[in-house]
Amino acid sequence: MERFVQFLRRSNGLMAASLAAGSCAEEVAKAEGAGCRDDAAALRLKGVAMATILVAGVVGVGLPLAGRKRRALRTDSAAFVAAKAFAAGVILATGFVHMLHDAEHALSSPCLPAHPWRSFPFPGFVAMSAALATLVLDFLATRFYEGKHRAETERVKAAAAAALAASSASDDDITVVTVTEDDNENKAPLLQPHSHSHSHPHGHGHGHEVAQPEGSGGEGEVPAQVRSVVVSQILEMGIVSHSVIIGLSLGVSRSPCTIRPLVAALSFHQFFEGFALGGCIAQAQFKTLSAAIMACFFAITTPAGIAAGAGVASFYNANSPRALVVEGILDSVSAGILIYMSLVDLIAADFLGGKMTGSTRQQVMAYIALFLGALSMSSLAIWA
Repeated sequence: MERFVQFLRRSNGLMAASLAAGSCAEEVAKAEGAGCRDDAAALRLKGVAMATILVAGVVGVGLPLAGRKRRALRTDSAAFVAAKAFAAGVILATGFVHMLHDAEHALSSPCLPAHPWRSFPFPGFVAMSAALATLVLDFLATRFYEGKHRAETERVKAAAAAALAASSASDDDITVVTVTEDDNENKAPLLQPHSHSHSHPHGHGHGHEVAQPEGSGGEGEVPAQVRSVVVSQILEMGIVSHSVIIGLSLGVSRSPCTIRPLVAALSFHQFFEGFALGGCIAQAQFKTLSAAIMACFFAITTPAGIAAGAGVASFYNANSPRALVVEGILDSVSAGILIYMSLVDLIAADFLGGKMTGSTRQQVMAYIALFLGALSMSSLAIWA
């Protein structure tokens, strides 16, 4: 009897292994585009995808940066607020509907051993951990830039006080003004002498003015520019991490049937992600060179991932255990970062932080744009 039980267990194990192997083979065939594999056509579509996604990314990230001097696309205009809300909805749906789903699909693949990958919800756990790590990074980066901002403010005040002390023997006052170039590249305090004003016939008052650096908040308040610097850098980190995975996934595919719907979906996604990032960069008031580097890095990441994927497509096995684990973990991390950034630094900061100061109509339009962005990006999951 005991031998019979052992025989049954061994048979069940062999059957389970056989089913798993069969399911894995089906998964590999599906990934390689069974019935629709055409390497030449796939390579042509990859070239089209690289060009289209690059243009979409450049236009998306470039519009807010180029529009800083135009009234319709200034960061405080109604059109910009609505477009940024739409982009925030797109990023939120990317994290919840696309990245988290892709992570779950990779880590629950039959090509991976059941233990531990199907014994614990790793995608949700890793995404939660990434969101909490982003919170800590957000806090530390904000403290760092806030300290730099305060040091700069103290330096300006000290320079102004020294100039006033040096000129106290004269009959002139000193005004410290901030001269800002149009491209936000040079912001330097300028000491400017002027004659004092007589407030009444029997005496005179000295109007010593010290202008605060732009973006200063009140005491204990984090300046808006400091927050924008932190948000733009962390958002770019989250976007770049999943853009590489998306590009590689498209690049290694040999099926035109798989690539074709991805071209339109990723172009749409890249444009609005770029718009949200470009808006944050514009609000952070980076120097022109720094803004251009950040914009270019964002725009080329997905096309570079596609090119790298196309280069290794002949020998890369997307369904190997190592590839699936790496893809699943990175997708989960990207989902956590994007969900945190969209909810906390894009949606809550704009909708609950006092920035939505326009008319009721503008506020309603922003909410509608937010919901439309999330809905439209979610609906793309039907095809891609």
